[in-house]
Amino acid sequence: MDVNQAKQEQLLALKVMRLTKPTLFTNMPVTCEDRDLPGDLFGRLMKEDPSTIKGAETLTLGEMLTLPQNFGNIFLGETFSSYISVHNDSPQVVKDILVKADLQTSSQRLNLSASNSAVAELKPECCIDDVIHHEVKEIGTHILVCAVSYTTQTGEKLYFRKFFKFQVLKPLDVKTKFYNAESDLSSVTDEVFLEAQIQNITTSPMFMEKVSLEPSMMYNVSELNTVVSGDDGASTFGKMSYLQPMDTRQYLYCLKPKPEFAEKAGVIKGVTVIGKLDIVWKTNLGERGRLQTSQLQRMAPGYGDVRLSLEMIPDTVNLEEPFDITCKITNCSERTMDLVLEMCNTCSIHWCGVSGRQLGKLSPSSSLSLPLRVLSSVQGLQSISGLRLTDTFLKRTYEYDDIAQVCVVCPYMNPES
Repeated sequence: MDVNQAKQEQLLALKVMRLTKPTLFTNMPVTCEDRDLPGDLFGRLMKEDPSTIKGAETLTLGEMLTLPQNFGNIFLGETFSSYISVHNDSPQVVKDILVKADLQTSSQRLNLSASNSAVAELKPECCIDDVIHHEVKEIGTHILVCAVSYTTQTGEKLYFRKFFKFQVLKPLDVKTKFYNAESDLSSVTDEVFLEAQIQNITTSPMFMEKVSLEPSMMYNVSELNTVVSGDDGASTFGKMSYLQPMDTRQYLYCLKPKPEFAEKAGVIKGVTVIGKLDIVWKTNLGERGRLQTSQLQRMAPGYGDVRLSLEMIPDTVNLEEPFDITCKITNCSERTMDLVLEMCNTCSIHWCGVSGRQLGKLSPSSSLSLPLRVLSSVQGLQSISGLRLTDTFLKRTYEYDDIAQVCVVCPYMNPES
């Protein structure tokens, strides 16, 4: 009884309403056959119902909009908006009215009030209105705490507050996969392909307005989600990029190290930061949401202390005719090496030159180009293998197989036979 009496003694009334878009009203049609007892009664009632669509009364579609009845749920990345009104229900003037709105989350308390200054006075039947906005960045339970303090004509200071709880849910499920691919012959480091799988885990369709990758300072990114037709590029998902509930869509990106980092082989060793995904979407009536993932990281491929890459190789060579290739040797360690090159023949690949030659000293993060000559004794697609590098300082040997592949053809064979 004391609590109820305390509520009745308040001179001001606080009302809070969440500002959100209305929802489409869905009716529940009730039908029967003409031979049943109601006859065409249900049909006539549905035609007179203002919430149904003329000519499609039996469908669960309506022409009316429904205003939100409660706070409901809000999704991560959306903007929470609320209308706060303090009304003077008493016949007397109150003074020094201060309205404060805080949002309590599991990790912090945020002040959302537009102004922290008190209103000098509030006459009877007048109100103080405020609209607050907050971009939701945490998942879980949120509590909106609205507090009102004021002074009566007799100088008595009164205070009350109200709590409004709502849940913040996860709208999207984002999974990423990294693929390490050997770069083109002009690059020292490898390309990285990122596949982002985005699933709509809400109960309503989404319009995917933007899905982009913001690369880190080490990489340049190119999107692989368009099909080039003429001068323009069309999206692989069509003109209307809708994502239905529980549907998943894959986005692909290619990242290349910038030239200043590509020249330094030691920079890409270990864990490297790729960047972060920026996702923007809209729901049924245009509500906008945005999510940005944390920094994505991948484990760079291990090259060991010495990396051997291919700079130049012909696409097609003749059977039993020598051809030239150019290899690049990079010191990925933090020490100087003294390298010796050995060339070992295989059943199809035969090296031309002296095996066991000294390549000299190679300082850390430096590289050297190595021209070599080789021939193949077997037709078809052949794998070039059989190179071995030895560091004479530490007596360590590094073997390299499947360096590249080359197509070997017989120049005397008639292609039409």
